[in-house]
Amino acid sequence: MRLNFVRSVLLASVFLAGAAHAEKLVVGATQVPHAEILEVVKPGLAKEGVELDIKVFSDYVQPNLQLADKQLDANFFQHKPYLDSFNKDRKTGLVPVVAVHVEPFGGYSRKIKNISELKQGATVGIPNDPSNGGRALILLQKQGLIKLKDPSNILSTAADVVENPKKLKFRELEAAMLPRSLDDLDLALINTNYALEAGLVPTKDALFIEGSDSPYANIVVTRADNRNDPGVQKLVKALHTPEVKKFIQEKYKGAVVPAF
Repeated sequence: MRLNFVRSVLLASVFLAGAAHAEKLVVGATQVPHAEILEVVKPGLAKEGVELDIKVFSDYVQPNLQLADKQLDANFFQHKPYLDSFNKDRKTGLVPVVAVHVEPFGGYSRKIKNISELKQGATVGIPNDPSNGGRALILLQKQGLIKLKDPSNILSTAADVVENPKKLKFRELEAAMLPRSLDDLDLALINTNYALEAGLVPTKDALFIEGSDSPYANIVVTRADNRNDPGVQKLVKALHTPEVKKFIQEKYKGAVVPAF
């Protein structure tokens, strides 16, 4: 009896020692598809001694602010043009670590079935952050709806529209609000993660959509002082596996495209 007790104590000590050495990695993400993709790699990371704690956000600002304030170890929700713009505006020094997938940006409407039906003076909703707003305008130019002063400027704003034959009116809204505002808009340019959360199927519901050659790959981001952290590096490796690629392809059916 005494021997069994000692053995139990020793086993418990070994278990607790192992648990103490487990590294906790706190990663901020928007729900779809980022948090869903992180859930795929969570069990594998646990086997490697990394406890992945996924914090879900509904906006694009807090995940970066909390990362800069060291409340997060990394985040996964944005593309590099957005990160560059955020770093410049907020004086943060966040850095990209690895690209995981592309979410082709699309135009949606509940009032028309084809872009040719868009009326004179129609109201078009676009994201109010600089990088996604510029991305929306570039996509509108590709549809022949407007002409920009510099089509290569990813930070273009409505003030850079030099030709607007349909006299479209642009309404800038927070990206997360655009799907909810579809009834009040004639057309909305929506990020795929928010489209998916709203139950929209980009490959079916979008009137037009970016190709898979989009330069806006979604990236894992961290602080410069945390880039080489073993837990972050294990996360990077886990996200670039055949398992993750297969999950993205089968789960999102072209609405999200692997970037590796």
